[in-house]
Amino acid sequence: MTEPQQTPAVPAADDLPEQLRVRREKRDRMLAEGVEPYPVGVPRTHTIAEVRAAHPDLEPGQETEDVVGVAGRVVFLRNTGKLCFATLQDGEGNRLQAMLSLANVGQDRLAAFKADVDLGDHLFVHGTVVASRRGELSVMADAWTLAAKSLRPLPNLYAKGDEEAPELSEEVRVRQRYVDLIVRPAARDTVRLRAGVVRSLRENFHRRGYLEVETPMLQTQPGGAAARPFVTHMNAFDIDLYLRIAPELFLKRAAVGGLERVFEINRNFRNEGADSTHSPEFAMLEAYEAYGDYDTMAALTQDLVQTAAQDVLGTTTITLPDGEEYEVGGDWAQLTMYGSLSESLGEEITPETSVAHLQAIADRLDVQLDPKRVSHGKLVEVIWEHQVGDHLHAPTFVRDFPVETSPLTRDHRSIAGQVEKWDLYVRGFELATAYSELVDPVIQRQRFEAQALLAAAGDDEAMQLDEDFLAAVEYALPPTGGMGMGVDRLLMALTGLGIRETILFPLVKPQA
Repeated sequence: MTEPQQTPAVPAADDLPEQLRVRREKRDRMLAEGVEPYPVGVPRTHTIAEVRAAHPDLEPGQETEDVVGVAGRVVFLRNTGKLCFATLQDGEGNRLQAMLSLANVGQDRLAAFKADVDLGDHLFVHGTVVASRRGELSVMADAWTLAAKSLRPLPNLYAKGDEEAPELSEEVRVRQRYVDLIVRPAARDTVRLRAGVVRSLRENFHRRGYLEVETPMLQTQPGGAAARPFVTHMNAFDIDLYLRIAPELFLKRAAVGGLERVFEINRNFRNEGADSTHSPEFAMLEAYEAYGDYDTMAALTQDLVQTAAQDVLGTTTITLPDGEEYEVGGDWAQLTMYGSLSESLGEEITPETSVAHLQAIADRLDVQLDPKRVSHGKLVEVIWEHQVGDHLHAPTFVRDFPVETSPLTRDHRSIAGQVEKWDLYVRGFELATAYSELVDPVIQRQRFEAQALLAAAGDDEAMQLDEDFLAAVEYALPPTGGMGMGVDRLLMALTGLGIRETILFPLVKPQA
């Protein structure tokens, strides 16, 4: 199978690979002959899907009186003497055969078809709907027009049989998603699945009386998460700005203003590593409900995920690409961070456990932590991730985190040194997080000041003190539950794909 050509630059015509050079020469010849290889439009009357739906069961050799004009990408060509065949594919993956005969289109147009049309071209045909002698639904063309000339060859879509897509490498699938979408039905299905998931989330929120809002992507201060931001500069104001790392602080401002149930599906940007579960640009859902808490948001999140699975897959039993199944239905498991860590280590770990003792455990387990970020809370979290988090397969709410790592979260109502926060883990990765939000502006200021000390000590993920946000909270933020969930990661949970395959056009490092 031929992989598509990589496209970092356009070489001179004489340096092009033969297949590209031949196609470009065809384009130039057509233009010289007064034939437009890229017309403004074609008189399409029916989609391929409409033709197939209207004629589900024609007998072999049967002809109809239905005349149609259809268009699609040529994915198969067979040029014989007096009869040529082309299979057209639309954006939905529907296919329809076009038959061009000497008797119907004439000698000149049949010769032009053989000379001009290649795999990958967009082709318009006008003619009568028939079934071939083999019973394949077809259009017997009386006219044809090239709708768009492809200057690059496609992979051979029939290399392994009509029903199987070619095996594009992951590198090509990610770098040239447009080729991936053309040749792999699974790639198109993932895009539609994602659209269905987002639609399900929105409809679920609307049924619950939530209001969808939009918050700034360019911010004068990054906030709402512990992450390193991307920095840019605004010439008009001559100030540095930051791409949003989270919408949290602005959504809470909206809650202060009386918008008691708000949500946003947004783009976030974090200047950090990229791997199978992280992308520097990603889609995030955040929601806030006045007079709720982290228990309220747990019930909401479970319903959002289960409803999305039911809406787009028709089931809550997820089948992974390797055939493994796991269940997202029913009530999800719950455990506490300190309790599950204590059980895993065989000794009790509490908020009073010293940093020195936790560091010794980390060293014994070969768990690494940046020395600039060492604290009781950070050590508890990284050791827990190693011992417990990486092994959680079924959906599980992990509750009650160290206070040091959750500066925007309310202290636990009954356990000192912990906060009312949960993380939702599915198949070993974090899918969502939620808080009983910190609404006391005095304590919030103290937490921000503690973060500022961490930043001064070299922690470039520590939060900044945001005076405008504190002023907003001083107008009284009601008791509030807040939740954030990665949309890309939700697709990962529902499909078993890596994060780069759930994003239509993921950021990749340019080729040399």
